[in-house]
Amino acid sequence: MHVPDAATRPQTGGSTAGRRVVRADSRASTVSRVRSGVLQDGRRDEFAALPLRLAFPLAVVGGLLFALSFPSPGWWFLAYPAMACMLLAAMGQRARRAAWLGYVAGAAFWLPAISWAGRYLGPVPWLALALFEAAYFALGSVAIALAYRWVARVLPSTAWRVWGLPAVVAGLWTGREWFSGSWPYEGFAWGRVGLSQSQGPFTHLAAYVGVLGVTFLVVYCVAVVLSLALVVPRTPGSGVAASTRVATAGLLVAVVLAVPAWPTRVDGSIRVEAVQGNGPAGYFDRAQPGEVLAAQVAATDVEARGVDLVVWPEAAAEADPRRFPAVAGALDSVVDTVGAPMVAGAITQTPSGVLHNTSFVWTADGWQSSYDKKRPVPFGEYVPDRWFFSKLAPSLIGLLQRDYTPGTRPNVLDVAGIRAGIAVCFDIVDDGLTSDMARGGAQVILAQTNNADFSGTDENLQQLEIARLRAVETGRSLVNISTVGASQVIDPSGRTIDRVPEYTATSMVTDVPLGTGTTPATIVSGSVTLLVSLGALLALLACAPWGRRSTRSLRRDS
Repeated sequence: MHVPDAATRPQTGGSTAGRRVVRADSRASTVSRVRSGVLQDGRRDEFAALPLRLAFPLAVVGGLLFALSFPSPGWWFLAYPAMACMLLAAMGQRARRAAWLGYVAGAAFWLPAISWAGRYLGPVPWLALALFEAAYFALGSVAIALAYRWVARVLPSTAWRVWGLPAVVAGLWTGREWFSGSWPYEGFAWGRVGLSQSQGPFTHLAAYVGVLGVTFLVVYCVAVVLSLALVVPRTPGSGVAASTRVATAGLLVAVVLAVPAWPTRVDGSIRVEAVQGNGPAGYFDRAQPGEVLAAQVAATDVEARGVDLVVWPEAAAEADPRRFPAVAGALDSVVDTVGAPMVAGAITQTPSGVLHNTSFVWTADGWQSSYDKKRPVPFGEYVPDRWFFSKLAPSLIGLLQRDYTPGTRPNVLDVAGIRAGIAVCFDIVDDGLTSDMARGGAQVILAQTNNADFSGTDENLQQLEIARLRAVETGRSLVNISTVGASQVIDPSGRTIDRVPEYTATSMVTDVPLGTGTTPATIVSGSVTLLVSLGALLALLACAPWGRRSTRSLRRDS
């Protein structure tokens, strides 16, 4: 009788140790195959992680290209290869590596993009802000890496991988931008993908879906192109030629671009004189009281004919004219000579000592109405949690002696027979305040700002492009008037209709169209952002391998 040896003897139900060995070997084999980019059915995993030697330079290049898509040089088209590089770097990576790759990409973007933050206060605020914001890139990179691992394996069909998965990825990116623009201290909504497209072919879509909606569309298109390149060639029996894949990608972009510009409605116009005084308005210019005001008065063209409204920049009147007769006298002289009311800015103080950065309407009868800036700049116009940050950087925090309080009044004022939406400097980046202006019946937007602290940097150009997208988003003409530049008048399509040279004391007299319609973005853009962001997050969580015990779930979680 033949007795099988240990190597050939079949395992029986009583051999517990044998079953454990078989299961352990099976698990090890599965993990090994997944780590090498091979699925259980033998197909190659199209979204397998790239080795670090490739992923790291892709992350760096992606961040740098993304920075170049913003002013300056403002090469908007570089946002597309930038997205491709950053998505490829994160694709399929484990959470820890995805976080570091995302952080590297974020640092490569933020350090050059906001180098203006160190213009006066030195490298510490610049580095602190850039490296803090890079952490959001890390968070988003982890979510996107998990999406390429979890969602793609739960829903493995070619159609889903090509069209559905990119929607999850784009939604996660959009949600990350919304989150970083909302928290902490109401966030920092600079550096969004949508904001890089103010001069690109997607600009007109801001009227439909808002700035964050443009972000979603750009990232979605890039992610679809990547899926077409990675998935279709490896699908068994697909036989799809490269030319067909290129045509499919081109068709997607063509469909998006075929959406017509929103038909903005205008009813009449108003002649506005916007005055750029080029006075010493910077925090460290050590101007004497009244110097900025005098520069504004001198730059105002009092002989301009038919002016309906004069607009001065943020804090150009310096002090509250209700408390300082010299300021009131200067404003009266302008209003009387030009024969038109004005909207100007000043620092005001309540009887209880609360400071506001205020925009106000001044007529021949004096002060009429006002709006107090709702988005003062953290660490610029106020110091949140001063007790804490004073311990970290006492010398820097000590430079900021005044804390401005956010206002509560509506940001739409009646002036010269029209309704004007008011955005004081950093207000223009706030999605909610933009919608408030449109819903409040604003016919034109007056974006008053003071960029003197960032003279010679790209900050004023970046802010101008944000303002341009807000004009398109709301279907309203926008007068962007700065103390030093860049000052322009932008129509509802985003086209510049008037401008003056930067760092020049001058004014521009422009017939500004008055908007009367409503864009979809001012009604539903917030809902669109919530839908795509929350939907993408829920899809990711639904595909997560929570509590699964099968070999297949082990493979997904590896």
